[in-house]
Amino acid sequence: MRHLFDFDALTMEEWKNLYKLFSDISERPGDYCDALRGKTMASLFYEPSTRTSFSFQSAMLRLGGGFFGFSDPNSSSVAKGESLKDTIVMCTGYADAVVMRHPREGAAMAASLYASSPIINAGDGGHLHPTQTLTDLSTLTMLRGEVANINVGLCGDLKNGRTVHSLIRALARFPGVCFYLISPRDLSIPSYLRDFMHEAGLRYYESSGLEAAIGQLDVLYMTRIQRERFTDPHEYERHKGVYVLNMSKLKNAKSDLVILHPLPRVDEIDPEVDDDPRAKYFLQAKCGMYIRMALLLEITKQGTLVPDTVPINRSGRVCKNPNCITAYEFYLPPAVKNDKYCAYCDKEI
Repeated sequence: MRHLFDFDALTMEEWKNLYKLFSDISERPGDYCDALRGKTMASLFYEPSTRTSFSFQSAMLRLGGGFFGFSDPNSSSVAKGESLKDTIVMCTGYADAVVMRHPREGAAMAASLYASSPIINAGDGGHLHPTQTLTDLSTLTMLRGEVANINVGLCGDLKNGRTVHSLIRALARFPGVCFYLISPRDLSIPSYLRDFMHEAGLRYYESSGLEAAIGQLDVLYMTRIQRERFTDPHEYERHKGVYVLNMSKLKNAKSDLVILHPLPRVDEIDPEVDDDPRAKYFLQAKCGMYIRMALLLEITKQGTLVPDTVPINRSGRVCKNPNCITAYEFYLPPAVKNDKYCAYCDKEI
């Protein structure tokens, strides 16, 4: 069964077809109001969400389908100690697709091992967020006509920013993209992603200052410093507010700069920027609903199946990443890719 853990699950031809469907839905949404009538989506959000959960729910309703789920695991049997495996086996028996956000890295892949219907990763810890990447690419393609030969600035918490990680991996598949990685040194991209960029031969520059890079950018992708990823609150306090985009900084930016943000914002974009025609983050959020409509239409075509038998891990922990799903769901079988990285969380073993 095809699941969506990250953008690289799609071929470029599939991406083009998905964007074409997105364009048609956004122009003629009424033509799709019965497209998924009789279908059901499970919405399992182990972490807080506004745009992702609401846009998926709205997408399913606009397609004529229904949904069930939780936005707080404490309101489900997870609070009683139910394993991820049991939750997924049960929910995929009820639903034609499962949209899941989880605080542990690799949770979506782990869920797919036991799923009889497709799993859509709506964010797994600080790892990946592919449907936000679909949103970002749809917005950029709509605004620019194509995603190629552009300078992209990624600013903020690049270490824990799953939206950034997914976007870099996706943009690597488009020609002529140059990256400007703007972050404090201790919040720079993780080592596995740096290895990926080197192996892919990507052009990138690293900087701790936004002002020096902003004049070079075609796209500025702002992100917040993520309080929930810090174990030490003092470290969060030290980093918050380090980058603030305001009209003064935009004086040095290109007139056709595209400003994106996965949202929510905290203090990293001054509200006065909202009225600048270069600010596209609220349009970006709306595009997220339409591309998720397109994704649900395509991924639910698969129907259901009986998953393969999965061996139970009895050999002990393999991945050393403390936030990997395997550190919490001990029955999961070890999985390694490229003889070096954990297949669940991408961290080096």
